[in-house]
Amino acid sequence: MSRNLVTIIKTPTDGGIREDVPVKYKDRFEKWKAELRSTEFGRQQWDNYANNKNFILTISVNGDRGKGAGTDKFLWDDEGKFVGATITLGTELDAGYPNPIYYPVLNSLSSETTSYSISGKILAATKMSHEIGHVNQASKANMKFLQLQNKLMPVYISIFLKNGLDTKDKKLVDLAEQMGGTPVEIWESREYWSEVNAMLFLKERISKEEFYCFVFNKIRRNLETYAKDYEGRFGERLEFSGSTCWK
Repeated sequence: MSRNLVTIIKTPTDGGIREDVPVKYKDRFEKWKAELRSTEFGRQQWDNYANNKNFILTISVNGDRGKGAGTDKFLWDDEGKFVGATITLGTELDAGYPNPIYYPVLNSLSSETTSYSISGKILAATKMSHEIGHVNQASKANMKFLQLQNKLMPVYISIFLKNGLDTKDKKLVDLAEQMGGTPVEIWESREYWSEVNAMLFLKERISKEEFYCFVFNKIRRNLETYAKDYEGRFGERLEFSGSTCWK
């Protein structure tokens, strides 16, 4: 999730999902969208925003994003209610696997060492679900607190770079207490919550595929190796902890 400035607008009455997709990328976007909506979970996630007239979710496709995606440009009304965001998808969203350290679910779809062929459309739709997870998180956030985090994170980083990378510096300890964590911890937390969202889509989408156990065992290994502190977020979901692969 990108760092966001707080932008205040009037509460929308004509909201929903606005697709900002150049004509030359329209076909591939429609395939990714159809893949996401091929599951009940994906349809529900999409329709929650498509049918909300008091919220504007803009989804764009941009070559600058390459194989990645991002969520930013958050909008709030004057009562502090979250009313808009923009998800930007790269034109090569259906290729490329991010680092397992912060993206245990998305990374699990890499299949270089197996004979399984996992569709690029599934990868793209899982990335979309991850980004929708960021929007879901922001909908539960307090505007003032998010604004405080975004204001203080650059201050923290500036001091950190000037003090010899000493996280025990009292100024940094005080800033982390105000923000609810260090900038890295805040960013990590946001990414791992979105990975839970990606996992819920993926569980439904590939539950009958031959590579289901391969993928979910890889998620588990990634968590055990790189993210022990975040295992609980996944383990509390029966879609993960109740997987037939680990019976």
